[in-house]
Amino acid sequence: MPLTEVAPGDYVHLGRPLPLDAPGHDDIANLGFIIGTRCVAVIDTGGSVRMGQALRAAIATRTPRPICFVINTHGHVDHVLGNGAFVDTGATFVGHAALPGALTRSRSFFLENYHDDLATADGRAQLVLPTRTVSDALTLDLGGRRLTLRAWPPAHTDADLTVTDESTRVLYAGDLLFVGRAPALDGRLEGWLAAIDALAATAVARTVPGHGPLPAPGAPTARAWAAERAYLTALQAEVRGDLDGGLSLEDALRKAATEPHGPWLLWESVHPRNVARVYRDLEWR
Repeated sequence: MPLTEVAPGDYVHLGRPLPLDAPGHDDIANLGFIIGTRCVAVIDTGGSVRMGQALRAAIATRTPRPICFVINTHGHVDHVLGNGAFVDTGATFVGHAALPGALTRSRSFFLENYHDDLATADGRAQLVLPTRTVSDALTLDLGGRRLTLRAWPPAHTDADLTVTDESTRVLYAGDLLFVGRAPALDGRLEGWLAAIDALAATAVARTVPGHGPLPAPGAPTARAWAAERAYLTALQAEVRGDLDGGLSLEDALRKAATEPHGPWLLWESVHPRNVARVYRDLEWR
């Protein structure tokens, strides 16, 4: 498993730019871990038990210290199905206060559509829910290294969580930041825009997106936030225009399918789904 040390003790594995229905779809999310003097925190575990096992093995090549926390930034399959590889570590699983409900609602879908990414035919025990949740903010101590976890109102999903290593000022943004890959909306657009504004204004040394390459510090990171915000703002304006023009959802989707995608990967599969999500959200406002 290739790793990048983005700061002393902060490691990231970069996922591949693939859709969820392609071979290798279990390795599309960026994963991380942080090493303290006492123990290790894992940030997202990948889209299969295999990926979780590979991440666990990679951690062992960097430190003999135990894993004390497994943190999920949200409940999408590519970030949580590796949790089962960490059950026997004794780690505390941590997530947004809304994450247990989100994962419970997704359980049947995961088992039906991603059963091959689990280690056994009946993988229910591997769909691990958090045992410690965050409603607002939480500080975790790894020994000489403190992490600040922040829960966000509905944005990319209804259970987004960010992690900041206070020692190195590395921000793990989860899927609140997409770089290069088309941002996928599964929560509330207005909430996502508000989260972007808050996070882009936060003083950090490095930002790790949930998908895509690591932007360099400074202006490249600011441009990454601005590009995502510009896309979401244009999406909002597009759908409002469709509604004001009396377009049905079907007509709006047909129009979206013909639009140029600019710099975004996987536009053809992600953008129409975003249009449908925002259309239904704005339809009765």
